[in-house]
Amino acid sequence: MKNLTVAVLMLGGLLAASCLQAQAILQTIRGNVTDRETKAPLIGAEVALLNSDPMVGDVTDTDGNFKLGKIPVGRHTLQVSYLGYEPLTMPNILVTAGKELVLNLELVESAVQLEVATVVAKHNKAEALNEMATVSARSFSVEETSRYAGSFYDPARMATNYAGVAVGSSDDLSNEIVVRGNSPSGILWRLEGIEIPNPNHFGSMGGSGGGISMLSSSTLSNSDFYTGAFPSEFGNALSGVFDLNMRNGNNEKREYALMLGALGLEGAAEGPFRKGGKGSYLINYRYATLGILDAVGIKIAGDVTPKYSDVSFKLNMPTERAGTFALFGLAGQNSVQFYPKKDSTTWTGELAEWGFKESASTATVGLSHRLLLSGSSYLRTVAMVSRETDGGDQYWLDPEDDYKKHDDGGYNTTNYTARLSSTYNHKFNAQNTLRVGAIYSYTKFK
Repeated sequence: MKNLTVAVLMLGGLLAASCLQAQAILQTIRGNVTDRETKAPLIGAEVALLNSDPMVGDVTDTDGNFKLGKIPVGRHTLQVSYLGYEPLTMPNILVTAGKELVLNLELVESAVQLEVATVVAKHNKAEALNEMATVSARSFSVEETSRYAGSFYDPARMATNYAGVAVGSSDDLSNEIVVRGNSPSGILWRLEGIEIPNPNHFGSMGGSGGGISMLSSSTLSNSDFYTGAFPSEFGNALSGVFDLNMRNGNNEKREYALMLGALGLEGAAEGPFRKGGKGSYLINYRYATLGILDAVGIKIAGDVTPKYSDVSFKLNMPTERAGTFALFGLAGQNSVQFYPKKDSTTWTGELAEWGFKESASTATVGLSHRLLLSGSSYLRTVAMVSRETDGGDQYWLDPEDDYKKHDDGGYNTTNYTARLSSTYNHKFNAQNTLRVGAIYSYTKFK
C-alpha cells in the first residue's frame, strides 16, 4: 500500500508539473528601431533575445518595426545590431503578464568603419538620449525610478541619488533638489521637448518641487536628467533639467490597468483608435489613497488630510506624408484644509481656534509635430499652453460670539503661459550634426 501511495503521489506531481509547464505565461515584445540623430526608421535591423533557447529574433520592416512573440515573463536581455551602427544591448528588461512590452529603440551610427572586425558593446544606460549633450547628462527609465528606496516612481527623488544632487529641504514634504549648490528654483521641467510648469502636487508657485509628482509611471518613457553644461535648446535653466518623454499607447491591442498603492488609486487605458491603424491613445487617472480613506471615515493623516488627483494623456497620430502629430496633456489639483471644531473644550494649544484651506491646480496641453524631410533631416515643432492657480485663506472662530468665523487673510495667484518651439535637425555624417531652432514664450500673471 505504501508503494502504491508513493507511485500515485509521484504521478500526481508529474501531472501538476506538466500542467504548469503547459500553462506558462507568454507575452509579446515589439517596437521600432530608428536612427538617434535623424529619427528615420532603420530597415533590416536585427533584433534578438539573448540566452533564449531556441533563439528568438526578428528583422525590422520598412517602418523600422519588429515583433517577438511567445516570450516567457521575467527579465531578458535584448540586442539590436545594424550594419554601420553601434550595437545596442538592453539587459534586464522586464516582461510582465498583463501588458505587451513596446520599445522605441535608437541606434548611434558608428564613427569608425572597420572592414574586418567584430565589435561587441553594451548600451551605456547613463548615456543621454539627446546627442547634443556631451557631459553632465544621464538617461533614466521608469523601471529605474522604482529601484531606489523611497523614490515612489518620482524622477526628482530618484535623482537625489546621483553625485552632486541633494534634497532641497530637511523633510519629505517636497521633492525639490539642489544641484551642485544651486537654488532649487533653477530646475527646469520639460515634457515632450517643451518647458512646462512645475509638475508636482503641493508645490509653491514658481517652485520646482512638491510633495508628490503628478507624472505617473504608467505614461512616462525613457528620459534625461542634466546637472549642467546644457545644450543651447534649454532656456530658463540655471541648475538642472528634467527632460521627460511620454510613451505612445499600444497601437495594436487595447489594454487596461488598475493599481492601488500608497500614492493613490490609478487607472490607465491605451490602444489603437481603430483596428489596423497606426494611431494610438494613452490616458491615466489617479486619485489620492488618503482621500479615499478619509471619505470612508478612516483618518490616517489625522485632521489634516491631503487630497489630490491628476490625469495625463497622449494621442499619437502618424500620417503617410504629413508627419506625426501628438496631442499630450497633464493636469492635477490638490488641496489641504483644517476645520477647527466648534467646541472650545476640545481645543488644545495656542492656535486651536484657527483654520485654513489651501488649494492649487495645474493644467498643460501641448501639440507636437515631427516631419522627416529626408533620410538625414527632420523638423519638429511643439506648441503648449498652461494655466497654474494657487490660493488659500485662514480664519479663526470666536467662542464668545457663537463661534463666528472671522477671516484673517488670503491670497490667490494665477499664471498663464503659452510657448512655441521649432527645431530643425540635419545629420551630415556620423561625426557632425547641425541643430538650429527657436523658442517663443508668453507669460501672464494675475
